[in-house]
Amino acid sequence: MYQQMIFVNLATDDVAASRKFFTELGYTINPQFSTDDCSCVVISDTIFAMLLGKQRYADFTKKEIADSRKTSEVLICLSAESREKVDELVEKAVAAGGTANDDVQDHGFMYGRSFDDLDGHSWEVMWMDPAAVQG
Repeated sequence: MYQQMIFVNLATDDVAASRKFFTELGYTINPQFSTDDCSCVVISDTIFAMLLGKQRYADFTKKEIADSRKTSEVLICLSAESREKVDELVEKAVAAGGTANDDVQDHGFMYGRSFDDLDGHSWEVMWMDPAAVQG
């Protein structure tokens, strides 16, 4: 069965620093799709973040590149297998130089936190009780 994949393309000021940041979160880099001006972060079997130097990013769009430290261009939300894994990922992000955002969102059946990466891209991490999803 075909599994659709997602490649989230993000502009970065420093590909090497962003690569280091995401590997410190526990993700790997796919060297087949990485160069000096682009890094492919493997988040899961079907989710990838393409970290593109701004000149390389500009090859894919005619639009002005958003300053993600001032403008919200996208909210990326990743699921986590537990509340503890939510906290763990956000804490790793902060230790690697990211910035924690907002307060904890705790709705009992759903728990989430968020952080900004080195370029100001916003990442949300959430856990939802599987029983709540089923019904």
